[in-house]
Amino acid sequence: MNLLLAEVAQATQRLAAAGVPSPRFDAEELAAHVHHVKRSQLHTVKDADFDARYWEAISRREAREPLQHITGRAFFRYLELAVGPGVFVPRPETETVVEWAIEAVREMDVAEPLVVDLCSGSGAIALALAQELPRSTVHAFELDEGALRYTRRNIEASGDRDRVTLHAGDATLAFADDPSWNGRFDLVISNPPYIPLTEWEYVAPEARDHDPQLALFSGEDGLETIRGIERAAARLLRPGGAVVIEHADTQGGQVPWIFNEEAGWTDTADHRDLNGRPRFTTARRARS
Repeated sequence: MNLLLAEVAQATQRLAAAGVPSPRFDAEELAAHVHHVKRSQLHTVKDADFDARYWEAISRREAREPLQHITGRAFFRYLELAVGPGVFVPRPETETVVEWAIEAVREMDVAEPLVVDLCSGSGAIALALAQELPRSTVHAFELDEGALRYTRRNIEASGDRDRVTLHAGDATLAFADDPSWNGRFDLVISNPPYIPLTEWEYVAPEARDHDPQLALFSGEDGLETIRGIERAAARLLRPGGAVVIEHADTQGGQVPWIFNEEAGWTDTADHRDLNGRPRFTTARRARS
């Protein structure tokens, strides 16, 4: 075993003791980041090339600073995104939300789909949709100034910046000042804040202490922003258009009721993520 692999084994033990959920992966990922190699190439790093800054990175992760803040990047579907302090780090669970959205739009058989991503954050959802629905036009709304720096950066770095338009503003009021957008969108998608304020102490340190509070918490029951998204989606979607919205795994019995028939919704359903947990609600705008 070379020096780096031995250090990774020791780092794994330290991260596990600190309560890091994926200690081996994080230890290897940080080693690869510091030494500018892929994880599969760690064994090729010569002992003489070991970089002691690795232990600085491990100490930061041991203190529960997000892995993605240390490396400055996050992976989401086929994307590599810039992230850091001030922006919500995209989670793997959200990839299932995007997968549903892509299939829903494809089934619509619309020549040039019109999509809006509400609470865009890093731009992960908007850019994934633009990349995987190549004839689509995507609008992204983000309110937080800290997050907007990353949204702009990721859109500019993408190959789809001509088809993704960023709007700085409240997602629940998207296009409220321009009625010409009402009833035009094929898809509204959102990963909004949904954690109840009363559950602050139960949130993982990586999120609670590092993600923007605006991206996490939404009123006493966690549903305040989701209610606002429902009203915006009802205004923006064309008849037959779809909405998909992520929620906490404890809210699968609550969110579908927000998208009810009385409010003009149909085909409302809740869906589970790859871990079998309730994760997102979908609905369609009723046809007249």
